[in-house]
Amino acid sequence: MPPHCDTMDGPVVKAAKMALEKGNANLILPWAPEKHETEIKKAFERTLRVRKLGKDAAELADYWFYETVVRLHREGEGAPYTGLKPAGLDWGPVVPRAEKAIEQGNAKEVIAFLTHTVEEELQERFKHALAKKSYTVDDVRTAREFVHAYLGFVLYSQHLYTSIKGGGEHGEEGEETGGHEHKH
Repeated sequence: MPPHCDTMDGPVVKAAKMALEKGNANLILPWAPEKHETEIKKAFERTLRVRKLGKDAAELADYWFYETVVRLHREGEGAPYTGLKPAGLDWGPVVPRAEKAIEQGNAKEVIAFLTHTVEEELQERFKHALAKKSYTVDDVRTAREFVHAYLGFVLYSQHLYTSIKGGGEHGEEGEETGGHEHKH
């Protein structure tokens, strides 16, 4: 799945569209690191000038501007830019819930969904490990199955904890992204 911000209906392009619509570059600047402000402002001004040349020129200029700001956003994350993706991609159950939570100012639904999902996954891995726990010393194949199930539970738990406490952010884990720093 491509990064959410690489899509035509993602938050970076939405902010870029709003900036062009309102004639205010400040609406897009927070989506990229501060070091790219001058480049974004220049691209913004150029886009506004070219938009006046007609419908085709405006469409092309807008798309170029979206590509520019998404590329700089991704660069700020230390992640590659692989082009804009179409609108309407399926982001699964979490992204829409998280966006809705921000829009409505209430994270209850996304928290309940994630809590339930984590609990189900942990229970399943735990049950699987317990089911494999009883084996005889001489049955190495079954012992390996237990070790695999044991590690599946223990390491999943550790990775989940690590992600909750400091990783799994937008972009590279623990890095400054988009001109803002995530609290860990």
